[in-house]
Amino acid sequence: MSTSAREPIRIGVIGVGTLSLRGILPHLSQSDVADRVTIAALADPVIDRARAAADQYGAAPFASVDELLAQGDVDAVTIVSPIGLHFEHARAALTAGKHVHLNKTMTTTVAEADELIALATAGGLRIVASPGEVLRPHVRRTRELIADGAIGPVTWAICGAAFGRYHEEEPERAGAAGGAIDPSWYFRKPGGGPMYDMTVYALHELTSVLGPARRVTALSGVRVPERTFLDRTVRTEADDNTVLLVDFGDGLVAVVYGTAAGGPNRQFAMGIYYGTHGSIDGLLLDGQPYDFEGRGETLGAPLGEQDAQNRLLAHVVGAHREIREAHVFEDIMQLVDWVRDDRPSPVTAEHARHVVDIIESGFRAAETGGTQDLVTTFALDRD
Repeated sequence: MSTSAREPIRIGVIGVGTLSLRGILPHLSQSDVADRVTIAALADPVIDRARAAADQYGAAPFASVDELLAQGDVDAVTIVSPIGLHFEHARAALTAGKHVHLNKTMTTTVAEADELIALATAGGLRIVASPGEVLRPHVRRTRELIADGAIGPVTWAICGAAFGRYHEEEPERAGAAGGAIDPSWYFRKPGGGPMYDMTVYALHELTSVLGPARRVTALSGVRVPERTFLDRTVRTEADDNTVLLVDFGDGLVAVVYGTAAGGPNRQFAMGIYYGTHGSIDGLLLDGQPYDFEGRGETLGAPLGEQDAQNRLLAHVVGAHREIREAHVFEDIMQLVDWVRDDRPSPVTAEHARHVVDIIESGFRAAETGGTQDLVTTFALDRD
């Protein structure tokens, strides 16, 4: 279905879970974007939850993706289903002629990402694949500082993220319409574990700064064998304690972790880059804050707090600065602008595929005990 540049994009939301309820739906329903995007349809297998959200936001509810695509009158979809379902749902949307925003991680395998990119190309459709870390001013500034020799030649880097008990304790889960929102998929294959769910942010930042990687080796396993949600025990099936060694060539390596707990700094997913003459630790250059576009607007917030950094993204203005998950809203608006105005986004499917390659190859390296050559690359905008 096509839309003129003067009409708002009719978007379907696939998955009415915690991310949609606390972030995506509140953002997309704000009056300042009504001329560009409107929530047309929602799909969730828990139909009572879909209906409750649809009533609140004036959209059509559906119990399945196929029903939404056939009857929902949408131009594009944002896929907010569990990561292991991203490929299936994106393929269905692209086959139906819809533009696609994919929440992180794009897919769980390179082969899946290849197929989605090929479908979009053949159909003249757009894909924006979160997370758009390349859009962040501090990431651009980090790249510039390194290029200008602020810390000398980079010798190595470390980045990643840890699960903690975040998903078991999300406040939106217990009181949702249709019953509690079950987080069990975060601990199961495919698509579960901190690498696909949280370390993906760090990998997008790392590769936005250093460019494409070349090969990877790893150690990986399960450290916390059971989780508890509302007095129910959930068995951990997906690895929750993974450390990658990523080779960028010419002796430059990075340690990337997706772990059950812990980390070297308190700045979510931000990398530490060590050079021969200094270091960049997230928003600190040699231990002191460095300047970047918009930095003054984040003063007073905890160092590296994601909500504060989200306020620096282009579409995060007005009421959007006070709504959570603003970075996801920004990525969706990247797709909206691309479809409406033919303005390509730097948040590309090819970049997301490369990150999938690092994660997939890392798990394969851990299983085989050998180093894995990466099979993808992407163009890093150096402007």
